[in-house]
Amino acid sequence: MMSAVKSKPSYLPLAADTGGRYHLLLGLAEGSACLLRVLQELQNFAPASWQRTQVLFASTRASAAAAEIKADPFEEIGFEGAVLFTDGAALLAHARTILERSLMGTRVYIAGPESFIGRALQLAAAFNLNKDEIRAEHIGTAARRVHCVHCRAGTEDVRTNIVRCSGCSRWLLVRDHYSHRLAAYMGVIVDAEAPGELPPIREIYS
Repeated sequence: MMSAVKSKPSYLPLAADTGGRYHLLLGLAEGSACLLRVLQELQNFAPASWQRTQVLFASTRASAAAAEIKADPFEEIGFEGAVLFTDGAALLAHARTILERSLMGTRVYIAGPESFIGRALQLAAAFNLNKDEIRAEHIGTAARRVHCVHCRAGTEDVRTNIVRCSGCSRWLLVRDHYSHRLAAYMGVIVDAEAPGELPPIREIYS
């Protein structure tokens, strides 16, 4: 996914960095397919890293039955020990505990919707991992996380060009400008000059 907007993130397909010593794979929903690709590459081209690889994966099916939650897509290729979650927040909290004790040579791989990628990149940056040590692939929904420039609240899972702010209830125009620091797109009031008069609301980030 490439964009003419300079601030908008661009992503490439995940590939294993065989020069890394330790590998941390983070995935959400459809991101499992991308992580499986990385695991297979490590297995084939850097087998010594196989024992130093950790996988954290979250299904977004919050109502899934316990048997479904335990289904491990990574066992099919012989990787055991993946830690499974039912939401991205719990996954990232666990990833923080791993990064707190990470060593030189750690590589982080992230796969999933853009909002998940942004929060994972924020976490990695907090531990001073540089861009050469982190790889990300966008897969799944294009829904956006929107930061209100007026009240600074964040609104999640935004699929429309205009959204009501979860913090101050203003109607916001969702801009293409992306803040890597905030891991969100900017939202600015859309009806400042004529309160209540809104352009057509369309679903464009599905």
